[in-house]
Amino acid sequence: MATQYSPEYKARSAAVAGLGGVVAGTSKICEVNGEKGELYYGGYSIHDLVAAHFEEVIYLLWFGELPNKAQLSRLRADLAPDLELKAELKDLLKRFPKEATPMAMLRTAVSALGMTDSSSLLKPSIEENRIRAHMLMGQTSAIVAGFDRARKGQPYVAPVKELNFAQNFLLMLSGKKPDDLESRAFDIALVLHADHEFNASTFAARVTAATLADIYSAVTSAIGALQGPLHGGANEQVMKMLLEIGEVGNTEKVIASRLAEKRKIPGFGHRVYHAEDPRATHLRQMAKELGERKGDTRWYDILKKIEEIMWRDKQIYSNVDCYSAAVYNLLGIETDLFTPIFAVSRMAGWTAHVLEQYTDNKLIRPRAEYIGPPHRPFVPLDKR
Repeated sequence: MATQYSPEYKARSAAVAGLGGVVAGTSKICEVNGEKGELYYGGYSIHDLVAAHFEEVIYLLWFGELPNKAQLSRLRADLAPDLELKAELKDLLKRFPKEATPMAMLRTAVSALGMTDSSSLLKPSIEENRIRAHMLMGQTSAIVAGFDRARKGQPYVAPVKELNFAQNFLLMLSGKKPDDLESRAFDIALVLHADHEFNASTFAARVTAATLADIYSAVTSAIGALQGPLHGGANEQVMKMLLEIGEVGNTEKVIASRLAEKRKIPGFGHRVYHAEDPRATHLRQMAKELGERKGDTRWYDILKKIEEIMWRDKQIYSNVDCYSAAVYNLLGIETDLFTPIFAVSRMAGWTAHVLEQYTDNKLIRPRAEYIGPPHRPFVPLDKR
């Protein structure tokens, strides 16, 4: 006979399908209050942190406090050399097929980055892993920008020491120094995507780190999880939907058709938030400002119309992916780079969580409720 479970156990198991609402561990890094639509990094509201630069948030996630001027200067100095793409990876990017998807490329390149690390990956100190975290932050940015230029046959663009992280990424991607609004919009996007508690990719990283695998393996696991359209890939799907709609006047018809076909509307709904995603609040404003600057508010107008429809018909709020798609498009970023750019930002959170996991580690090993056939005798092959 199969194991018998009480009705109470089964009811509890059904309620937590996908581990929804289950507390799987403790962390000092990030807090999400889904009922109130609140997000905090290290106790600071995301609504306040959008006034900071991304490097300040990196420091906060890694060390638990916002940096002073000297600490921020030191972090930027430490990150600067890692923004220069390693020679081994420049060669590797040229060898990738031009038709390779950017996320498959990023997963492979970050994994390969671990092979360029000549120090021992066995039982490293926290200081050694912090150095690796710096490398992963800088190199992920350089890999994404470098790959896009390589696949287009464009020359590599080196970072500039005087520019901040957000400015350097846009420079390395486009070859042009961004203006103040573009820099600020991208900086805010990086801050908003930097961490989100035990989301799928972060939990994947922590599960891998909990085996005491090295930090490169842990974040490679995270990249694999982020690729899915139900996680980081959702912002790409938003952009494809916007292109399908094309004009504001088509919005009602297209969304009604999707809802009738029971197709998911990307950029709407969230497993945790039951109020507005606080990240959407700021990305909505940046999409509006960028659209007005460029004289084209079409994407913003369509998304506002979809928000109106989704609230009217489904009482569902937009999430972080909704307006991030419009912001990235208005910054001239290719659609298939949206998820890799998510990874550029989330590398701050992934590395923070991996470092925290190593500090007080316990192997993560949940149980499953067996629902297969009852226990049965083995039948030899010639009698089946």
